[in-house]
Amino acid sequence: MKKLTSLLLLLGLSALPALAAPQTFENVSVVDVNCSKKAAANPDAHTRDCALKCEGSGFGIVTSDQKFLKFDAAGNEQILAALKASNKTDHLRVNVSGDVDGDTLKVSSIKLL
Repeated sequence: MKKLTSLLLLLGLSALPALAAPQTFENVSVVDVNCSKKAAANPDAHTRDCALKCEGSGFGIVTSDQKFLKFDAAGNEQILAALKASNKTDHLRVNVSGDVDGDTLKVSSIKLL
């Protein structure tokens, strides 16, 4: 009986991450990974031109508490397309939602503001 209880508990705990709701971040700054540390203090000053020059490093958001969450591959593709289509020069802000896994945001939706 103890083994069965332990097994059920283990299976139940392993399912918890799947039950976690996606997180939504509204009106947050998007920057490239290369510039994430220096841009954290003033991410609105980070330019679109710089972000596109550094596109190979990937992108992410600077949260309100100045933490950086990297986008997954799908998120990088989506924001790169949005940045290329945009004529904004700075104040690169997004609404984004997805699952946070460590320091990575698995993007389910993103909108450049």
